[in-house]
Order: sequence, then structure tokens, then C-alpha cells
Amino acid sequence: MDMGNQHPSISRLQEIQKEVKSIEQQVVGFSGLSDDKNYKKLERILTKQLFEIDSVDTEGKGDIQQARKRAAQETERLLKELEQNANHPHRIEIQNIFEEAQSLVREKIVPFYNGGNCITDEFEEGIQDIILRLTHVKTGGKISLRKARYHTLTKICAVQEIIEDCMKKQPSLPLSEDAHPSVAKINFVMCEVNKARGVLIALLMGVNSSETCRHLSCVLSGLMADLDALDVCGRTEIRNYRREVVEDINKLLKYLDLEEEADTTRAFDLRQNHSILKIEKVLKRMREIKNELLQAQNPPELYLSSKTELQGLIGQLDEVSLEKNPCIREARRRAVIEVQTLITYIDLKEALEKRKLFACEEHPSHKAVWNVLGNLSEIQGEVLSFDGNRTDKNYIRLEELLTKQLLALDAVDPQGEEKCKAARKQAVKLAQNILSYLDLKSDEWEY
Repeated sequence: MDMGNQHPSISRLQEIQKEVKSIEQQVVGFSGLSDDKNYKKLERILTKQLFEIDSVDTEGKGDIQQARKRAAQETERLLKELEQNANHPHRIEIQNIFEEAQSLVREKIVPFYNGGNCITDEFEEGIQDIILRLTHVKTGGKISLRKARYHTLTKICAVQEIIEDCMKKQPSLPLSEDAHPSVAKINFVMCEVNKARGVLIALLMGVNSSETCRHLSCVLSGLMADLDALDVCGRTEIRNYRREVVEDINKLLKYLDLEEEADTTRAFDLRQNHSILKIEKVLKRMREIKNELLQAQNPPELYLSSKTELQGLIGQLDEVSLEKNPCIREARRRAVIEVQTLITYIDLKEALEKRKLFACEEHPSHKAVWNVLGNLSEIQGEVLSFDGNRTDKNYIRLEELLTKQLLALDAVDPQGEEKCKAARKQAVKLAQNILSYLDLKSDEWEY
């Protein structure tokens, strides 16, 4: 149709669709809850556009009616996606875990910065457990869930880092005020910075409604200006003292920018993270080695070279930067287990091959343990190839087979033979490790 002769109703519908399209990415990436200001803003805009669409006069013309219907469907789709993002079960799970962290901070940290008792091991263990649970929340690749998980982890890890940094510091400071007149001012600023730590933690965790990030940033910047204005008269110890307090202020200012930084850098999207890409490269090579071993006509020929290369892959994983990100830490931990499991598989295969070559008389109990180890070797090969979830029939079958081997080991009577006891203990540990590895492969974790 000639744009110059286009019907005014069609033109209006196109304008509305353009406005709706302009906020689509905000809707897709919305990571908050239904009571957030941004949710209400997006909902209001989309609802308004629906009313605008509904008010367009079709004049009974089929093409305009179809255009209006398409515009309404697209707007309703975004409204539905916005609602689903805010109410997704895993988004609610993230919020519930965050609220546990808030309770922990209210109970243990706020009193500490108000002059209460020291921070307990219970708090440290509680925060670590919360971080671990957050890393295991499934996102299914949804941008909104990835952002929500990343933002929540960022805040909690920042709190953990602030507290650890504070606890690790054992300064010989503050200096005596007799050393120089400017020391009194630095001491005062240092006390204000300590108070600011408590305020920052409360802000990050949403347990302080009387303070704002902007105001705290102004306070910290003002303290920085006060320190810059001081004349330390070339005294090295006073200059070092001032520098240490300035560094503390800069660290706190950095934490205030965390959430904005996450949005602008797409740091929540770990698929493009340099450390994750390194881990994926290692896993890709590990899988190639695994497939070569499992499909080889004569696997023993590959044992030595495969183990050597796998040890090298472990070294590469050790060099991966964690970037203080628990999801990267978890990804590396899992990759290490993947590689180590394959090494263990080769070790057991080698031991079984050697046993064939040097057959000798042995205690019946010891022989029974080796029979179980032979079975475990075959099962482990299947587990290495397994690629499914916990509802798969094959998962249930493998779990049952491993449980049977544990029961068989439990039935072995060492009859006082220390060698048999040690062998059975190692076999039990191997069976349990294979079970744990099967669980790890089937829990559908992603970063």
C-alpha cells in the first residue's frame, strides 16, 4: 500500500506497535517482582496501549480489524510475559532465599554495627548456605531469572565481602592523636566509614528504609574530600593512614554501583563470561577423551595418554578466575568433578587389567570386593555416558544397580583381614562417589 494513502487507523496502529516494541526488551529482561515500581510502570504503559488499540475505529474494514487484532495480541503477550517474569516459581524461590538473608543480616549484622557482639560462625555458615542455594536455582536460560539470580547473589556476596574485609583487617591504627593534629580528623573519618559499612550492608539487603544509596554516596564523597584537604606535612605514617582510609571509602563506593553495573555490562549473562568459556573448553575436550575411551576397540592403549591430558585439564581449571562469582565457582567445581571422575574410571580399569595379568590365590572376601569393583567399573562407564534427568528410567536403573553393589559390599565379611577391610572401604567410597556423580549429572544445573 502506498504510505501516502495509508488509512489513518492503520497508521495509528503502527505508531502504537512501535511504542510497544520500544519497551519489549525491558519486559523480557524484567527481573523484579509485581510490587516493584518498574513493574507497575511497564504494566501501566502496556495497559494504556491496549486501550489505545481498542479505541482505534476499524470502520468495519477487515484489514483494519486484523491489524488491530494483531496489535492487541502482541501487547497482551508482553503483559503476560511481564506477569510471568514477576511470578515465576523460580523468581519467587530467589526472593524467598533473599528474605532469609535479610533476616540473617537483621539478626546478626545490624546489631554488630550498632555496637553489639561480634559476628558469629553461625552467620558465616548461614550466608554461605544461602549463596550455594542461590547458585542452584534453575533459570532455564531466561534472561529475567538470570538477572534476578545475579543481582541477588551480587548483593549477598558484596555483604559477605564487606564483612570478611572488615574482619581480616588487623590495623595498628588508629594512630595516636598526639602524633599530629590531622590524625584526629582521620580518626573521626575512619569511625564514620565504619558506620557507613553498616548502612551500606543494610541498604544492599533492603533492611534500611531511612537511607538511600545516593545520600550514602554523597556522605562518602564528602569524607573523601575532607581527607584530601588534610595537610599531613610529609609524615609517611600519617599519609599511609590516610591512604588506607581512602581505600576503604573507594571500596564502599564501588559496592554502591553494583546493580547498575550488572545491567550495563550484561554481567548476569555468564554464557559469554571469559572464565565460563574456559571451563566449557575444558569440558569439551574432556568429553572428547571420554568418548574416545568408551568407543575404543582397545581402551588400555589410551589409558596413559588420556590420564596425562586429563591431569593437564585439571591444571587449566585451577587457573580459571572465579571473579568472586559463586556461579563460576560452582561451574568450576562441577568441571573438576567431571574430569576427576573420568580419571578414577581409568584408574579402576587399569587396576582390573593388572589383576587379570597377575592372578593369584586370595582371601574369598577380597575376591568378593574385586568382583563388585568389576561391576562398578561397568556401571561407571554407563554413568559417564548418561545424559538425562532424575525422571528417566535409565537414571532409576543405574541408581538401583549402584545401590545393589553397596548392599553386596555390606554383605562382605572381611573376617578380620585388614586388607579386605581397607579394600571394602575404598569400594564403598567409589560406589558412593559414582552415585553422587550420577546425581550431579542429572540435577539440570546451569549458570
